[in-house]
Amino acid sequence: MLFRFAFLGIMAAAIVWGGDWNPRLAAQYLDSRQEKWFSWPTATASGTPCVSCHTGATYLLVRPALRRALNESQPTRYEAGLLSALRGRVPRKTAKELFPKNNDSFAAQGTGVESIFAALFLATENPQSTTLAAEAEQAFERMWSVQLREGGAKGGFEWFSLKLDPWEMPESSFYGASLAALAVGSAPHEYRDRPAVRERVAELAGYLQREMPGQPLHNRLMTLWASSKLPEALPEAARKALLEEIWSKQKGDGSWNMESLGPWKVQDGAPHTVGDSSYATGFTAVVLEKAGVSSKDARLSRALEWLKAHQDAKEGYWDGESMNKVFPADSMMVLFMRDAATAYASMALLEGAPGMKAQ
Repeated sequence: MLFRFAFLGIMAAAIVWGGDWNPRLAAQYLDSRQEKWFSWPTATASGTPCVSCHTGATYLLVRPALRRALNESQPTRYEAGLLSALRGRVPRKTAKELFPKNNDSFAAQGTGVESIFAALFLATENPQSTTLAAEAEQAFERMWSVQLREGGAKGGFEWFSLKLDPWEMPESSFYGASLAALAVGSAPHEYRDRPAVRERVAELAGYLQREMPGQPLHNRLMTLWASSKLPEALPEAARKALLEEIWSKQKGDGSWNMESLGPWKVQDGAPHTVGDSSYATGFTAVVLEKAGVSSKDARLSRALEWLKAHQDAKEGYWDGESMNKVFPADSMMVLFMRDAATAYASMALLEGAPGMKAQ
């Protein structure tokens, strides 16, 4: 009987979505990966699951939208668990408190990542609220406390630099700062209008505008996303130029590949990836939608059709391959890019569906 109901649920989802992609299978894949993440010792070394760029953050970005699409009444245990972990670590104000077993450099970088993710996801946990919850307010206080206030990176933040594309390279501090801009832009107006916050935002916007010319397109895409919530992050002229650049990199079939989101430094030992990329196409499509491009735009429509055609019909994922090294087939790491690709592809298709605009 349980199998019958599960089968009917999958079939209903396929019918609702026209059979062109299956959000329920995508959700099941992402949930299964979180189940493994929550039991992986590396992810839970601090006692609670960390929020990673590839598997945790992307899950928190898309899973609420999948929940609405599937008419699920409650957050998954993994959504709740990741948010609870972020809330539980908010009282840890310093790098030593957050990462007592790591060296100073790693701890400082990790504190920047943790602080930005906590502010972003706790601020957007209740998107209809006109005030910040206490934990979100504390998360922003910590985020601003680690903002760099002097030097060439003034206005930015420390971020992981582990020689891991596309999220943890030396230039990825710009990607992290863009996420910080998205976080504060997602906060209620009451918070953003405070004079002290406006001062910090001005420094953040200044950093983004100074550093943008030398950044890979991938990182600048995140700034474009952030500017949908915080317009001062990207001046209008730069926004228009960036949109033109994005469209110029699109392939004839509607997709983007990772090469087009560079330039990237060649990683010794990386798989020889050529051709299309579900991650690049899904992420770029999401950003374009967030920037106000309609799914009726023929160029974006081609991208969404490409994504529909590349979901694995049996397992529900969109495939992806590491840009850094060849991992063992049974390792957690080998699927990190698949996790991110599946999240962004699902998010793009949900954003583009009538009546399904994500928060």
